[in-house]
Amino acid sequence: MSDKIRWGLIGLGLISRKFANGLAFAPDAEIYAVASRSQDKADAFGAEYGASKCYGSYEELARDPNVDVAYIGTPNNYHLPHTLLCLDAGKHVLCEKPFAVNAKEAQIMVARAREKNLFLMDAFWTRYFPAMFKLRELLAENAIGDVMLVTADFGGRGPVIPERRHFNPDLAGGALLDVGSYCLQFASMIYGAQPADIVSQVAIGETGVDELSVLVFKYSDYEMATLTSALRLGTPHEARVMGSDGYIAIPDFWHPSELTLVRPGREAQTFSFPYDGEGFHFEAIEVGRCIRAGLTESPIYPLDETLAIMETLDRIRADWGMRYPFED
Repeated sequence: MSDKIRWGLIGLGLISRKFANGLAFAPDAEIYAVASRSQDKADAFGAEYGASKCYGSYEELARDPNVDVAYIGTPNNYHLPHTLLCLDAGKHVLCEKPFAVNAKEAQIMVARAREKNLFLMDAFWTRYFPAMFKLRELLAENAIGDVMLVTADFGGRGPVIPERRHFNPDLAGGALLDVGSYCLQFASMIYGAQPADIVSQVAIGETGVDELSVLVFKYSDYEMATLTSALRLGTPHEARVMGSDGYIAIPDFWHPSELTLVRPGREAQTFSFPYDGEGFHFEAIEVGRCIRAGLTESPIYPLDETLAIMETLDRIRADWGMRYPFED
């Protein structure tokens, strides 16, 4: 392997642009190749970010022997075929969230990576921020006693444009997969398990996707979570982990730069972790670390947990009776 991890970017929309910006802060990474369905778009994107190769098809990038790892930044419903394309070509893969549309797809992706002995990771960048390492450290130290309740919300309000990804069922739109999945993976990280019981309320919009939901998870009698996701409602984007001896508040929990530890009878402590850019480089650094170490998944976010979260997402949508048109 070269001195730097050579990345190939598949799909050159907004999220790939954000990821490309983040790679500038990962000293072990370079944007080697980019691919779009449009050669002109690939050329323009590649020129902006200094890519060595610009391809007008995803297949060409997958065949390039100099690409070490592919980043899949295409719409949700294309994550399965594009991940398999790259795995079958011998490429390690970082697949943007949501990892897949449903658990069946996720199982196929994970099985293929394991068959090929290749690295695969769900691109939940939240796990890799320094603030999250601190949060896990505090919980391991029992800083707030027994965790009894987790709360997290993620919602924004924008125009309803039916053909675009968020509101389009043909593109696996909806708040749950797009932003609610952040809340689910956060609760999963805290409890290290999926809920035994789930109750929820949902508002399905005119395009057929979920626009607002509230989930209540029960893991045991004194371990619960309340999670909110929305496309038509702006929310604070805050998470709290509440225990028998205090709580930890995390503003902007999906890309945190600080957290505050609050305990009775003590002065609140705020821990700050400023970072460059938007923070996408943290997950890229983890991918590079794992690949160089010969790992096929990240111990911080193992693939079995990704699969378990996808199964929970399926349970929720089944309760709502919400299926995407292309699901069999």
